[in-house]
Amino acid sequence: MKISKAMISPSDGRSESSLLREKGLIKRFTDRYSESRGKVIIFGSAIIVIVAVVAITLFLTLQGLRSFFVDHINFWTFITGTDWNPDQTKNPSFGAFAFIFGSMSVTLLSALIATPVAIGSAIFMAELAKKWGQKLLQPVIEILVGIPSVVYGFIGLTTIVPFMRVHFGGSGFNLLAGAIVVGIMILPTVTSIAADSIRAVPDSLREASYAIGATKWQTIWRVVIPAAGSSLITAIVLGMSRAFGEALAVQMVIGNATKFPHSIFDPTATLTTIITLSMGDTISGSRVNDALWSLGLILLIISYIFILILRLLSRRRNA
Repeated sequence: MKISKAMISPSDGRSESSLLREKGLIKRFTDRYSESRGKVIIFGSAIIVIVAVVAITLFLTLQGLRSFFVDHINFWTFITGTDWNPDQTKNPSFGAFAFIFGSMSVTLLSALIATPVAIGSAIFMAELAKKWGQKLLQPVIEILVGIPSVVYGFIGLTTIVPFMRVHFGGSGFNLLAGAIVVGIMILPTVTSIAADSIRAVPDSLREASYAIGATKWQTIWRVVIPAAGSSLITAIVLGMSRAFGEALAVQMVIGNATKFPHSIFDPTATLTTIITLSMGDTISGSRVNDALWSLGLILLIISYIFILILRLLSRRRNA
């Protein structure tokens, strides 16, 4: 049976063209509505992130400045002093330089420990064994990233600390033990970014190096690494910023002594460890509590410095 055109025409008298126009308007309206809703969600998410960062910064700044404006602790003595004894009733002392020095020392030593291994592993994956090297090391890196901090600390407590005690004397809890644990923790971060940076070097540079008679090692050392230099530095700084904020793993192996360390084999403390150890034993609004908030403010400022360095390196790389 043939179907006539009248059988499919609209029963309310509207033409097919009017129906098509109506459907087009509805589709256009829904598309605009979906686009507007998507913009609201995206801009709302961005605003929430910005507000959260600003709120945290303002809150920590106001709490951290109470030590100097409310409790009248001398700022210069707080920054440069090495005697931390806030529980003393008659003459309490608030010298945070030992903790600042401990945090920076752990960060720098962990970077020195992790960087050669990380860049060597990145070169192996990106240059020497591009296929099976990545298949071999990538799962290992992912496993290292997924291990919790407390596990790193427990391994350091049961292996590194006894090793330090036997071979270097003392209790075994020292600055070097903390640096080794943190260096292992930041190793996958530096390795992943360094490998991506080496892969991003154009093949034309390698081919030009081979064309003038350079060997593979000469090409890697004198062409590839200098070409990826700024990106490699970015990877190292990012790993250092990760190391600077670590608390639990360092706390388990560093000794948590409030005195200034005179060697890498002396126990000490960092900004993060002294905050986590002492904050639960203080009363909100007390001088000790305000001093710990000031330590947190110093930690935030130094973290922002790391972020600023990363931004400058990224801008230099893209220039």
